[in-house]
Amino acid sequence: MVYNVIGTMSGSSLDGLDIVFAELTEIRGQWTYVIKASESLPYEPEWVERLAAATTLPAREYLLLHTAYGHYAGQRILSFIEKNELDHKVHFIASHGHTTFHLPGEKMTAQLGDGAAMAAVTKLPVITDLRAVDVALGGQGAPIVPIGEKYLLGGYQFWLNLGGIANISAQLPEGFVAFDICPANRVLNELAQQLNKPYDDGGALAAGGVSDAGLLAQLNALPYYQQPWPKSLANDFGTGTVLPMIQALRISVQGKLRTYTEHIAAQITQAAGQLKAAMPEGPAKLLITGGGAFNTFLADTIRRQLEPLGIEVEVPDEQTVAFKEALVMALIGALRWRQEINVLSSVTGAERDSINGALWISQ
Repeated sequence: MVYNVIGTMSGSSLDGLDIVFAELTEIRGQWTYVIKASESLPYEPEWVERLAAATTLPAREYLLLHTAYGHYAGQRILSFIEKNELDHKVHFIASHGHTTFHLPGEKMTAQLGDGAAMAAVTKLPVITDLRAVDVALGGQGAPIVPIGEKYLLGGYQFWLNLGGIANISAQLPEGFVAFDICPANRVLNELAQQLNKPYDDGGALAAGGVSDAGLLAQLNALPYYQQPWPKSLANDFGTGTVLPMIQALRISVQGKLRTYTEHIAAQITQAAGQLKAAMPEGPAKLLITGGGAFNTFLADTIRRQLEPLGIEVEVPDEQTVAFKEALVMALIGALRWRQEINVLSSVTGAERDSINGALWISQ
């Protein structure tokens, strides 16, 4: 079976909407993919502000934003289809939406992006709410990317995604596991913006700073890092808990960037070490994807800290790095279309594996 799917992802770092058009092929349970077109569309300043303020809105305004963002995303997808001459070639769209409230402890998660609006604009079937059933079943609803790593990106023992939040997946003898490690790009970008940069290009600013041992120890002592998996982080952990700790210290912004880069690497090393202890002995390979993989200083810091554990770090081609999450959303949509399991309870802690996604058909 061949599925021509558009997958979309809007990350917590608010850098834009990632869109992928992928050809997904399933033969006797084995999946392969070809990315036929991809684009990252930066958000206009107005949309950055609206999305950033979404969780502060009253219910009526929030629902109006949910609808407006659905129309907005639908128009961006429609332009992508026209630009890449994909008329009559797309079977359906799988949209992650933009996460606002993620409260798995209360069995609730919410993503902006009304599927009905997107279906009306694009005139294509749209699949949304890709985490909701898992959360209703008591799961963390995150990470959901591991299903794509399992089916599409084999050959590794670890998969690390460096997005707004850093999360890790691993193949253990008892099954596939994954969890959120710590805030990543969301915090680094906020710090870089204090120097009038949208982000720390290649980690050059952090590389020129001096780490603060006291701040690093304080960050590493946060209680979340001692919790066992499965576990997940809400976006506001980075902005509401971590950033105020960093901003309270009177050191240079470059020093803060250097310290936080080392913190991310330290938490990744701790997580990978715990996972590797549950694996058969021997060398292992870790694949880094997500926007943070372009931060060469961060990737090199992670590589240096993981080397003593016998874990080799690889960064794939730029397209896979940049668009892995959108690609996996396309796969999750294809599995939903087939009414097959697309979120793993071994990863999220739900009471069982589940089929996630609401299907909207406009015509």
